[in-house]
Amino acid sequence: MKTLEKKILTYNGLKALEDELQNLKLVKRKEIALKIKEAREQGDLSENAEYDAAKDEQGEIEARIVQIEKILKNAEVIDEDEVDLTTVNVGVKVLVYDMEFDEEIDFAIVGSTEADPLSNKISNESPMGSALIGARENDIVSFNTPNGLVKVRVLKIHQ
Repeated sequence: MKTLEKKILTYNGLKALEDELQNLKLVKRKEIALKIKEAREQGDLSENAEYDAAKDEQGEIEARIVQIEKILKNAEVIDEDEVDLTTVNVGVKVLVYDMEFDEEIDFAIVGSTEADPLSNKISNESPMGSALIGARENDIVSFNTPNGLVKVRVLKIHQ
């Protein structure tokens, strides 16, 4: 049997997943059951698009529930209040200077489950995230991207 990989989460990420799971189980399941019931009442199910769509949505909801439960079962929660701010690690925020584009970027290092580049949350498994893990302030870190080599200087590690 394959060993399940631990998923690193911050407390905020854990809370968000628990809230989503509760919403799916308590709200979305009831909503979809009602949609299926209403679609069944329309008669012939073989040509009932509303029924098919509701059953598809039900499948997606159930799959997401299983996915979240699996993540939570194998979660390793990082306490951001106890994170060492002398080196970059999951649970810290990092201010870096992009040497090519001459700009500062501030982002949080999170586990892959919580990653959201549009919200400045990058995964510890991404090229930049994995290169920065263990770096200290003033270190210059380089990593490969599809567009080539990128170099950044760590300006500040903070909460």
